[in-house]
Formats: sequence, structure tokens, C-alpha cells
Amino acid sequence: MRLLNFFFLILISGTLSSCYYNKRLVYLQNSKFSETQPSLIENSKSPYRLQPFDIVSIQIKSPIDHREISGVFNVTSSQNSMFATPGNLYLDGYSIDANGRVCLPVLGEITVKGLTLEDAQRLVQSHADKYLNNATVIVKLTSFKITVLGEVKNPGYYFVYNNQATVLEALGMAGDLTNFGNREKVKLIRQVSSGSEVVLLDLTESELLNSEYFFLMPGDVLYVEPLRVRSKRENLDLLTLLFSALTTTVLVLSYFENNQ
Repeated sequence: MRLLNFFFLILISGTLSSCYYNKRLVYLQNSKFSETQPSLIENSKSPYRLQPFDIVSIQIKSPIDHREISGVFNVTSSQNSMFATPGNLYLDGYSIDANGRVCLPVLGEITVKGLTLEDAQRLVQSHADKYLNNATVIVKLTSFKITVLGEVKNPGYYFVYNNQATVLEALGMAGDLTNFGNREKVKLIRQVSSGSEVVLLDLTESELLNSEYFFLMPGDVLYVEPLRVRSKRENLDLLTLLFSALTTTVLVLSYFENNQ
């Protein structure tokens, strides 16, 4: 009985130690938030500037009577844009080379490194105007991919069909964090020209909304660390199994002792 009581105490203490407060699960905590008055948290997003190895979609459109002429300036699409996949977008897009240039039919090489999408569109437009009247140039980034790993429900990589994405949107695409995800330590890994930057994000703090890292960049990786309670929970499951086996053994031994 003493042995059973000892393991019972261990089981109870393990259960209590695995408990964690709901406060650790709540995002963007701020005591100043009100149910009647909205709170403004200012945040200015820096426009994304094109980098080598980005994939961009560049289309040159012209009036109906010049469609055959404008077709010379465009890559023939391998698939209807309504059913385009990331692979088709890659094949139909233009890759920016290591020198920051794209090579367009007829127009030749154009340097777009360091330009915003709007600036790149105006630059290509100026080149197209030399050959076509009333042409319209459309430039879009098709290589906006982010990766979410760790304690989320659906880890993997996701394509963003938008000009921007936030940390919360990325986690939403991954199905949100599990209850064992550490919301106070989410690693953001970003590739820069000199290497990799790593920054820790605290999802429970409202200051995240005005952080420069709230908006993601193409190629960003989010890694959600597991809470220590995860390992405690796994240890508790093992302890429960051992406790069940021990209880069964003690009961069997007691049965034989009582029947001798």
C-alpha cells in the first residue's frame, strides 16, 4: 500500500505540474484594450523590394486590334490563370538573375533589383511604350512563399497570393498553434544578403502589432517552439503506463498471497 500511495502522489504531482494558465494561450494581451473604444496601434509596412532569384509575372497588354503584336512581348502561358498552380506560375514567370535583371522578349534585359513592384512596373512600361501605343504593363510577385514549422496544426510551406502577409495570417494558414506551442517564443528566420536573421516574437504581447517583423517577407520561416509542458505530458503518459503496470503487478501478487 505504501508503494501504491507513493506512485499515486507522483502521478498527482505530475498532473499538477503539467497544468498551465490560460494566459499563456491568449494572443496580443493588453489591459488597455476596450470593448467600446478601438485602440490604434500604428505600424508602417516597408514596401518589398525585388531581390535576385525572385520570380515575377510580367504581362504586357494592348488594345484588341494589337493583341497579336503584344503577344510577341509575353511568355505563352502553359495553363489558364484561373487554375494556375505554384509550379505553373514559376514556369510562366521571369526569374531575376544574380545581377538583379530580367530578360524580356523584345525588350531585352531590364534591371529590377531593389525596385518595388510599382517601380518595376513603371520601368517596364517605359520600355514597352517604345514599341506599343496605349500598352498596359502588369508586374506581380509570384514567389511569395512562407514556411511554418513546429507546434502548429498543419506545418508546411504556403504560397501567399497577395503583396503582403502578417505573422498571424501565416499561423492561420497553418491551422494556428497547438496548445503545446510556446506563444512567447516564435522564431522568425529571414534570409538577407549577409546570411540569416533570427528574431524571437512574442504573440502574447500587443507590441507585436507595431513590430517591423509583424509583416512577413518572401522566404520567411516561422518556427513555433514546444512548451516544456509537452515533454512533461509525454513523461506523464509514460508514468501513467508504468503506474498501471505496477498496479496490475501488485494486485496479482496480492491475489496469490491471499490464496496461499
